[in-house]
Amino acid sequence: MGKIIAIANQKGGVGKTTTSINLAASLAVLEYKTLLVDADPQANSTSGIGFDPRAIKNSIYECLVNDITAKEAIQQTDTPNLDLLPAHIDLVGAEIEMINLEEREYKMKRLLDEVKDDYDFIIIDCSPSLGLITINALTASDSVIIPVQCEYFALEGLGKLLNTIKIVQNRLNTELEIEGILLTMYDVRLRLSNQVVEEVRTHFHDLVFETIIQRNTRLSEAPSFGISVIMHDASCKGAINYLNLAREILEKNGLLKENKQTVTV
Repeated sequence: MGKIIAIANQKGGVGKTTTSINLAASLAVLEYKTLLVDADPQANSTSGIGFDPRAIKNSIYECLVNDITAKEAIQQTDTPNLDLLPAHIDLVGAEIEMINLEEREYKMKRLLDEVKDDYDFIIIDCSPSLGLITINALTASDSVIIPVQCEYFALEGLGKLLNTIKIVQNRLNTELEIEGILLTMYDVRLRLSNQVVEEVRTHFHDLVFETIIQRNTRLSEAPSFGISVIMHDASCKGAINYLNLAREILEKNGLLKENKQTVTV
């Protein structure tokens, strides 16, 4: 049975979609069958992995609102072992359409339970909000990764997100755990980046991943080609960072295959 991991932070621009695409692709490259779920109405994970959201017939919106099965909406990507459950702009209206449904917080859980046995990992790219779709994602997940950028407002809103996670744990999903806090957009040249790393590690200790995602031109370029950074340039810092993150998660979950050593930059 696959592990479901939500990538969540209501603060925008912290690297949620970049992390979702490239963590999913890294797990796939390491030969773990992976499903990337785009739960953001902006559909950036969908376009960033090579699909035109406007041309998608069945998406997560149809699954949540019209009870289409996940298997009817899942698309194969060009990356071996990586599938996509796409999104499009209609998802923005799903929260309103779901508001009067019974047990509306469990819609995504039931959807993903249908395909959970088909994958080793399911990665959910959440929208930059704490609305009903994000609550659905957290309710459906086994754990959550929280990306935090190495910039001045790094900890802004983090307390609110942790409080939301605690509410979900208490009321909707007692099994939900924090997989880790991921430091992103790190610039080794900036003293501020190092100060943020030190501050986050001081506050959250072992919850913070050892792997840090560095600022990298190839990482920024990859979505414009509709591919992950590992397919764009497997030797760049961004690709190596996300491969190391994938290996760290695998090791933490006791799933790391032999001869899969961490790469340093």
